[in-house]
Amino acid sequence: FLFEKGNGGSATTPHDFGGYFDLGPVDLAEDVRREITRALIKMGFTIEASHHEVARGQHEIDFVYDDAIKNADKVVTFKYVTKTIAMRQGLRATFMPKPVYGAAGSGMHVNISLFRGLENAFYDPETPLNISDLARFFVGGLIEHASAITAIANPLINSYKRLVSGFEAPVYITWSGPNRSSLIRIPSGRGLSTRLEFRSPDTSCNPYLTFAVVLAAGLDGIKRGIDPGDPVDLNVYHLTAAERKSLGIQTLPSNLKEALDHLEGDKVIREALGEHVYENVMRLGMLEWEEYNKFVHPWEIDRYINTY
Repeated sequence: FLFEKGNGGSATTPHDFGGYFDLGPVDLAEDVRREITRALIKMGFTIEASHHEVARGQHEIDFVYDDAIKNADKVVTFKYVTKTIAMRQGLRATFMPKPVYGAAGSGMHVNISLFRGLENAFYDPETPLNISDLARFFVGGLIEHASAITAIANPLINSYKRLVSGFEAPVYITWSGPNRSSLIRIPSGRGLSTRLEFRSPDTSCNPYLTFAVVLAAGLDGIKRGIDPGDPVDLNVYHLTAAERKSLGIQTLPSNLKEALDHLEGDKVIREALGEHVYENVMRLGMLEWEEYNKFVHPWEIDRYINTY
């Protein structure tokens, strides 16, 4: 999001009133995005796309795949460059997952492929979806460990304000082809472009830890041959609770405390983090949760002060 700086440090006045793929003059950030992408290209990035997103003041810039550690480096660099250039333009850039009530949140969709040398190990032209058993098992691992991954990929109290129905963010633990209501989808590219898109992480996460636990979950799925079941090609948002139950569809944690509880019980994800990192993630997450629960929020004042 690009916000006006204003007089305060937390103003959320959007820089423009554009929508998805709007162009100038409605999209006022074309020049800002262009400056960001030029700076990134000079630093070795290959930029795939740059455009206005759904919400007012919201933008997307995509860069191409690379090895996991290299792309984690690029995520950190990308955020720093974006904030710096926005500041020079008199704006505030934020990667907060859900800064505006009632607007779309900001995600960080992670696209994953595994390669054997120059061969994409997720591709198999002989199957209905043209994906290999290896890819299916990787999906199975992501589904089994999704709730524990959420504590790492969505580490803030605010992260769970994004993971709600109605704003294209994933809520239900399903997989599918191009269905955007699923947590894991298989984009249309095949051959060398065959990949999985894991849609729950948001832009507040530590990309090094997030990529590590995503890979650990998928590789556990391959090691154990975890079958993800049939893809769900329905709009899951439109299903009733009874319909979701009959299909065995689970939901992601609804808050940080639930996610931390799932992490505590997941041996695979804990081992991927290592005990030192795991203990500190739990300690800091619980401190955040306890502080949030003690705080009296403006919403509570507005709702209750004159009623009770």
